[in-house]
Amino acid sequence: MNASPRLFCLDTVMIDIVMRIAGVPERGSDVLASEHLLATGGGYNAMSSFARQGLRAVYGGRLGTGPFSEIARAALARDEIDVPIARAPDLDAGFCVALIDDHGERTFITSAGAEGTLTTSDLALLDPARGDVVLVSGYNVMYPGQATIVLEWLASLSGDVVVAFDPSDRVKDIPTEHLTAMLRRADWMLCNESEAATLTGDVTLDASIVSLARLTGRHGVVVRHGATGCTVAEPGRAVRQVPGVKSNVVDTNGAGDTHNGVFLAELCRGTDVREAALRANVAASLAIATLGPSTCPSRDAVTALLTSLPVALVEGDGS
Repeated sequence: MNASPRLFCLDTVMIDIVMRIAGVPERGSDVLASEHLLATGGGYNAMSSFARQGLRAVYGGRLGTGPFSEIARAALARDEIDVPIARAPDLDAGFCVALIDDHGERTFITSAGAEGTLTTSDLALLDPARGDVVLVSGYNVMYPGQATIVLEWLASLSGDVVVAFDPSDRVKDIPTEHLTAMLRRADWMLCNESEAATLTGDVTLDASIVSLARLTGRHGVVVRHGATGCTVAEPGRAVRQVPGVKSNVVDTNGAGDTHNGVFLAELCRGTDVREAALRANVAASLAIATLGPSTCPSRDAVTALLTSLPVALVEGDGS
C-alpha cells in the first residue's frame, strides 16, 4: 500500500446554485427563496470530505473556462485537490439548481458543461496505484459515450486499486450492461436505502443489503439510512448496523458524498470498518446542519463530537 493512499474521484465537479424555499413550487407559480448561495458541488463534496480528513484527493474529471470553472478551481485549490486533466478551452463548468425545502430535502435541475467532455486520453493521465481508491458515481456510467470510456479505464486498472461505486439517485437511468460491469468491478458499494432497494428489488432494508452484497462489493457494502446511520456488510462477517447521530437538519445536499469521503478516508488511514462508518455518520450529521454542499468538517471536529458520544454507541457490540 502507498504510504499515503489517494482518492481519485471521477464524479463530476459542477457549481450548485442553492436556494432555500418552503416547498417546490407548482407548475406556473413563483416562490421567494429565504436563503441562497453559489458553491462548488458534485464530486467536490466527496473529495473535500476526503481531503479534510488529512489525505490527498485527485479530481479525475475536467474543468472548463469561465466564471463557474474559476469558482470550482478556487474551491479545489483550497482543499489542495490535484487537477491533472487540462481544462476545456471553450466550455464552462456545468451547474445545478438545488432547491432545498423546509425538511432539508433537495430537488435538482442540472445543466451539463465541460465535465461531460472527458476522453480516454484524459483518464490515461491518472496514475492510481496499489492501495489508492477510485470513486465512481452513477453519473459516470449513465451516459453511453462517457460510460464506455470510464468502464474501459476501470477494467484496465490493477486489481489492487480499490474501486468504490455510488450509483446515486439516478440509478434507474443506468443502462443494465453498464451497471452490470460496474457492479462486477466495485470493491465497495456505497449507496442509500432507496438505491439499494432499486438495485435489488427487495422491500426491506435487511433483505436488500444481503442481496446487494451478493451482487457486488468484494470488500463490502455500505447502505446509508439517514438519521439511523448506516448498515455495513462485509464478506464472512455478520451484517452490522452502525448508529447515526442526532442533528439539526438544514440541508441534506451532499450528505451521502460527505459520508463516502470520510468513510473511504478512514479506510485509507487503516481505521476499522465499523469505526470508519461511525465517523462517516458523525461527519454527515455535522454537514447537514449547514446550508449548501461541501460542508464536511475536519477530522478533528469529527473526533471532538465522537468523544462526546456515549461509550456504548461508539464501541458497539464488538461484532
